Amino acid sequence: MKKRKRFLQIMMAVSLAGGLLSGCGQAGGKAVPATQAASEQSETSEAQETTTAVQTAKTEEAKPVDVYVFIAASLKNTMEKIKENYESAHPGVNIIYNADSSGTLQKQIEEGAQCDIFFSAAPKQMNALKDGGLVEESSDTNLLVNKVVLIKPEGEKTAVTGFENITAASSLALAGEDVPVGQYARKLFTNMGILDQVMKMEINEGANVTAVLTAVAEGSNEVGVVYATDAASMPDKVEIIAEADKTKIDPAVYPVGLIKDKEASEDQKKAAAEFKKYLTSDESVMKLFTEAGFTKYTE
Repeated sequence: MKKRKRFLQIMMAVSLAGGLLSGCGQAGGKAVPATQAASEQSETSEAQETTTAVQTAKTEEAKPVDVYVFIAASLKNTMEKIKENYESAHPGVNIIYNADSSGTLQKQIEEGAQCDIFFSAAPKQMNALKDGGLVEESSDTNLLVNKVVLIKPEGEKTAVTGFENITAASSLALAGEDVPVGQYARKLFTNMGILDQVMKMEINEGANVTAVLTAVAEGSNEVGVVYATDAASMPDKVEIIAEADKTKIDPAVYPVGLIKDKEASEDQKKAAAEFKKYLTSDESVMKLFTEAGFTKYTE
């Protein structure tokens, strides 16, 4: 019995020693002190936090800055090309356009719509915003000049040969009174002494110059009054009958300026100022405008 008891004690000791050796083997053959393990775990956690912070910073850095630009409808085609060129060279900037009549855009800005840059088809709207304290000091620049023209559908016949006998048309597409091209047209008719006769015509009043252009292009109206650049954008749809007499109408001047955007961040304000500078000083931009039919403003 004593021998059997001694044998069992030896076997238990061997078994216990084997278990300890196995545990050391699973730990890489070396026991790790508790303080060292805690330290290594802390360092790993800190490394993970640093990596996460760097990834977050990169994500924020990669997020483009939005610049809200309100543009007269007659500028839209050219401004889309400018946007494409600018964003290609400045991947951190996202240009967002709102194109409509300058009068409508003016009202939206006055009502608090977020806007960083206003590009108007007439000084009147820009001046109204300046008087209201909504334009950044000395930031507005007269940039372009456009012509007011009389058009008809391409290939269609009309007795109208110019603004002098415009009332010979069966119908007229004319922009509203708050739209610059509509204001220029009414001023022209007033100076010609025919405003009352014109306003008695069958008139299709457009919300902006694009609506007038479309009405004539589709044949909905016999004639219409638009800018030369609009007519040039649809050479296969409309034909210019005549240009407005320069002695009877002020030039269609296009000013661009920075708007006081209360919602804009400092990065957004900086991006807006840089884009406005690009519009007014880059030769490639002016080339696109002149190709579209605009001329550069000169004093």
